[in-house]
Amino acid sequence: MSPTIVSRAHASTPLGMGFGKTRFSSPKDQFRLLYLAQDLATAVAETIVRDRFQGKAERVILREELDRYSIAVIRNPVPLFLLDLRYEGANLLGVSTDAVQARAQTSGRRLSQAIYDRTDFDGILYMSRITNKQCVACYDRAVPGLEADSPALDLIRLLALGRIFDALHVTVISGE
Repeated sequence: MSPTIVSRAHASTPLGMGFGKTRFSSPKDQFRLLYLAQDLATAVAETIVRDRFQGKAERVILREELDRYSIAVIRNPVPLFLLDLRYEGANLLGVSTDAVQARAQTSGRRLSQAIYDRTDFDGILYMSRITNKQCVACYDRAVPGLEADSPALDLIRLLALGRIFDALHVTVISGE
């Protein structure tokens, strides 16, 4: 089971995907991705926190922003066939570490497009560069085999959310 954070507007379809500009997205808009995290803290870090505080002394998020997100738990009844780029995986395959660890995402997008075009992998297993926990970029071709609770739960309702933001050294304040 893996959490994913989605826009509240898509809470009724947590396995839905769109085209985007993310680490492993298609530079040609030929496939879509569903990102999954090992744990809730990593899902929050990867989706909401990301690089927004780089170069800033104050690490503050408005509570109202969190109202825009929902969280779903994703299950894979059948194992996924994933390319493992964790730890030394990228190096052993001759893949530039920029593809999985750099802030710039061009290299990761090109790699993902090649994997999608030339293999039958369901996705890419990699480490979050924020929390150093496992994440999966799941290709659209594998999503029909996944299950999710629907509708997704409003993120702000999670009891653990305060502890997660504390661990990420982020303060949540009300803008009202």
